[in-house]
Amino acid sequence: MRYVESLQGAKCEKTNNNHAHNVFNIKQMNKKEYIYIIIFSIGALTLTSFLLHDHIQGEIIKFGFIDKVGILVGSIFTVIGLILFIFDRYKIFGKEGILYTKKNFLEGLLVIILVTSLAGGAGFIYYHYNYTLTTPKGQWSIGIYISSSHEPFNFTGENVNNPVLTANDVTDSPAIHIADPFLIHENDTFYMFFEVVNFYTDRGDIGLAISNNGLNWSYSQIVLKEPFHLSYPCVFKFKNEYYMIPETARTNSIRLYKAIDFPYCWLYLKTLLKGRNFTDNTIFYYNNTWWLFTLTGHNYSLRLYYSDNLLGPWTEHPKSPILKDDANFARPGGNVIVYDNRIVRYTQDNDPYYGNQVWAFEITIITKKNYEENRIGNRPILKGFDYWNTRGMHHISPLQVNDNRWIASVDGY
Repeated sequence: MRYVESLQGAKCEKTNNNHAHNVFNIKQMNKKEYIYIIIFSIGALTLTSFLLHDHIQGEIIKFGFIDKVGILVGSIFTVIGLILFIFDRYKIFGKEGILYTKKNFLEGLLVIILVTSLAGGAGFIYYHYNYTLTTPKGQWSIGIYISSSHEPFNFTGENVNNPVLTANDVTDSPAIHIADPFLIHENDTFYMFFEVVNFYTDRGDIGLAISNNGLNWSYSQIVLKEPFHLSYPCVFKFKNEYYMIPETARTNSIRLYKAIDFPYCWLYLKTLLKGRNFTDNTIFYYNNTWWLFTLTGHNYSLRLYYSDNLLGPWTEHPKSPILKDDANFARPGGNVIVYDNRIVRYTQDNDPYYGNQVWAFEITIITKKNYEENRIGNRPILKGFDYWNTRGMHHISPLQVNDNRWIASVDGY
């Protein structure tokens, strides 16, 4: 009897020793698991950083040689760490049985979630780069219209392969749409400045396209980029220098930029006005005075400012706001044209929906005390009828090529 008890005691002692040994092995394996997790994490972080760094910076996704090497190394580390971790988990499960089943299930589920998230992120980028950003449907694009008379009113897109530019033509930014084009003609070359909306940052930058004939255009580059939204790049020339007043409504100011290397490099010069969300700022020079139209507020108020000097000070016109609570005719829709002693301003119609057409008004009286204007005709200057602009047009930038010919850059949706 004592012998049996002795054997049972020895067996119990041996079992306890084995259990202690197994606990020791579990601790050892947990340490190894930490190493495998570290390997997996290094790989996942490396892979994610090389996949997403263009996206995070708001740039167009381009995988160069270094990117491909980083993605390959990150993938290898991720796979190796994952395989070693799973194998180690399998050994524990095999030795310890049902005791660790729940633990293994939760950890395995965590691994699956991590891998799935990583694959989903890569798939998201691939989808949006190869489908969303390369699909012209639903984008604002830019076209060229030609006037059928010697006046800047009767424009048509016939005989032009419109649109001449789309978001797909932008090569240095993941553009979702382009709009608000302004034309400049200098030394037999046509320049077009326009808004480029970045898909990832949801901010507008200012892009440039160049043409030799005004009809066929080549995208050049982004020429102005700020940490806030830019649009409506009203470009003009004064005393052989080029200036730009883009819309910077999110800064509650109107900012003036000057070209230090036209047309590629622009330098912030001065804030002309501040304190309101100034929208679609349109400047022109007439009768030795600078005049500036801008839209403010959500009630469609068209305000007018004037100054004897481009750099200011600027004074609000006593008749301002010129229009109030007017969604049809208040918001500026392109640069003001001064020709044959006539002044024409264009306005985008936002009723019943945003940017559906463009009207023209002739300014008959503009002094520092008075202002009067008349609408030109009973029909809009622009209304989309082609396949690329049937849902809306809200901008025009006319340019007189010669005494009998006008062309205009327009946008459409």
